Amino acid sequence: MGHIQDRWYRTKIDPETEKPVLDSKGNPVKEKTEIYGTGLRYKVRYLDPGKRERSKMFADRQLTAARNFLHKVENDKNQGTYLDPEAGRVTFREFGEGWLNSQTFDESSREGTEFRLKLHVYPVLGDKSLVAIRPSTIREWDRGLQKKGLAETYRRTIFANVSAIFAAAIDDERISKNPCNAKSVTKPRGEYPKVVPWQEKRVHAVRKALGDRYGVMVPLGAGCGLRQGEVFGWSPDDMAEDSDMLKVERQVKIVRGRMVFALPKHRKTREVPLSTEVRTAIKEHMKRFPPLAVTLPWEVPDGKPVTVRLLVYTRESNQLHRHSFNHHTWKPALREAGVEAPGRAEGFHALRHFYASALLDAGESIRALAEYLGHADPAFTLRVYTHLMPTSSERTRRAIDEVFRRKDAA
Repeated sequence: MGHIQDRWYRTKIDPETEKPVLDSKGNPVKEKTEIYGTGLRYKVRYLDPGKRERSKMFADRQLTAARNFLHKVENDKNQGTYLDPEAGRVTFREFGEGWLNSQTFDESSREGTEFRLKLHVYPVLGDKSLVAIRPSTIREWDRGLQKKGLAETYRRTIFANVSAIFAAAIDDERISKNPCNAKSVTKPRGEYPKVVPWQEKRVHAVRKALGDRYGVMVPLGAGCGLRQGEVFGWSPDDMAEDSDMLKVERQVKIVRGRMVFALPKHRKTREVPLSTEVRTAIKEHMKRFPPLAVTLPWEVPDGKPVTVRLLVYTRESNQLHRHSFNHHTWKPALREAGVEAPGRAEGFHALRHFYASALLDAGESIRALAEYLGHADPAFTLRVYTHLMPTSSERTRRAIDEVFRRKDAA
C-alpha cells in the first residue's frame, strides 16, 4: 500500500528515549524539516505492479489531490488498468514513427502517411509527449490545418492517421484515452461533393480527342470502371478469348519516385463484365499498337522485376507516368473536348463515375457495382453514388407501367 510523505514536517523524536513525542491527545508532535517552505510539499510513494517504487510530487495545499492520486493508483492496480507514468512520456514523433514502421499496408500508402505526418503533424505535435497532448491540443492543431486552407477531406485523412497513432498508444498501455475521441473535439467530416456524371457526348468527345494511341483508355475507364493506374497496367493477357469477363490484376503506381507494378487498390483483384463494344475497341487498338513488354519492379522500387505486355504505352515505348500523362495528354484532350478549365472533377476518375451512373441507371445493384469497381465496402459505394440511384417513386411508376403494358398486350 502506498503512502503520502509530508516533506515539510516530520515526527519529533525525543533524543533521550528516541521515541516520538506525543501531545496531550496522544498524537505525534510534528516539527519543521530543513526544507520547510521550499519545493513541493507532498510526495506520494507507491509500488507499481512490477514492485518498482514510484512517486509523484504535489504542492502545498494539494493534500486532497495527493490522496485522490494515491487512491486512483491503488484502484487501477487492483483492476489491472494501471499505466506506467513513464510510458506516456515518449514523444508523439517517436511513437508515431514506430507505429508507421509496424504497419502492413502497401508502400505507397506508407509513403503518403509519412508525408502527411511530417508536413502537417510533427511540426506541432511531434515534440510533445503522448500524455501532454490534450483534447484542447488537438482542437488547436486541427484549427491550424483549417487556417492553412486544407480541404476538409484531406484534414479528415490526416486526423484519422493521428487518431490511429493514439489508439495504438492505448493498446500499448502508454495512455488511457484518445484525445481525438473527446466530446469537445469535432472530427473533420470531409464529405465528398456529389458526383456529377459526364454526359455521353463528353465521353465520346474525350475519346476522340485522345486519338488513336490513347483513345482505348476511355472504353476501359467508362466501359469497365478501371482506375487510371489499372488502365496503365492492364494487359491483353488479362482477357481470355472465350471469356466475357475482363480481369483487373495490377496497376502501375509511383512509389518513392519510381514506377512499379502492384496489386489494384485495396490489394483486391477482380473481374468485370466485358461488353462486346469494349472487346472490339481493345482488339482494334492492338492492331495499330501491338502490346509492349515492359519490366518493372513489383510493389516496391527494389522489388522483384516483373514483365507484363501492356496495352497502352508512350510513343517512346515506355509505361505511362501518371503526372506526365495528366499534364501533357489528358488535360489537353479535355480542353479539345470543350472542358475550358479542367479541375479535380474532370480527372480520369470521371470515367469511373460515368460507368457507375450507367450501371445504376440500368438497374444494377450496389453490391455488384462495388465488386466491379473494386471498392472494399459496398457501403462506401452507396455513400458515393446513392444520389444517382433511381428514386422509389420512379421505380414505382416504372413497375406499375410495366404491369399495365403487359395487360394491354394480353
